[in-house]
Amino acid sequence: MPHGSHAAIRGIVADVAPVPILVFAKAPDPGTVKTRLVPTLGEGGAAVLAARFARRTLDTAARAAVGPVVLMCAPDPTHAFFEVCRRRHGVTLEPQGHGDLGERMHRAFATTLAHAAGAIVVGTDTPDLCTSDLVEAAEALRDGVDAVLGPAEDGGYWLLGLRRPAAALFEAMPWSTADVLRITRERLAALGWRAHFLAVRTDIDRPDDIHTMLQRPELAPLVADLVARQSGGGAS
Repeated sequence: MPHGSHAAIRGIVADVAPVPILVFAKAPDPGTVKTRLVPTLGEGGAAVLAARFARRTLDTAARAAVGPVVLMCAPDPTHAFFEVCRRRHGVTLEPQGHGDLGERMHRAFATTLAHAAGAIVVGTDTPDLCTSDLVEAAEALRDGVDAVLGPAEDGGYWLLGLRRPAAALFEAMPWSTADVLRITRERLAALGWRAHFLAVRTDIDRPDDIHTMLQRPELAPLVADLVARQSGGGAS
């Protein structure tokens, strides 16, 4: 076979290399998730919404078909909700482990990238995540960019993709603040890494975000019944 043909085959293999998607999720127990939405939805409603978001994210990740989907579980994979997700979505369950968000994300990347050429981490707070977002991120990593970021309107990010781990991207990060994206971009520049940026999306964290969801036909069904139940004086 001509040398050029070997090169072409290697290129095709590289183009279709699987890119694992790591979905970070917390067990949806009332009073422990989406606490900023409790005034609008009640503790029970906020927990139901968190569970719906997680299942929607897993479904989107599976349909993107860019690589295996791993559900990174907190506090651990033994929670009944995670077992349901494993059965329904065919995902692998792994514990997030100890440490702050940065430590857990860095450890997940380091473990995954030991046997994969790229990996993507997403949370479950972005219900308008599309399969096309994940395909675009995976293709960018396959094409050789060092990092992919999905910027969030609140100054954070809803997706991070990497080709190799770097603790510097996660250490001493003021998580849950409007500075996360800016600092991450600065650290990527300091590393000399090339980055690809996806569309800006909105994390659903605050009561105002629920109003935004209700105005969007594709998202309203996720929350309309919960708002109605709480407005009608239903139990939280």
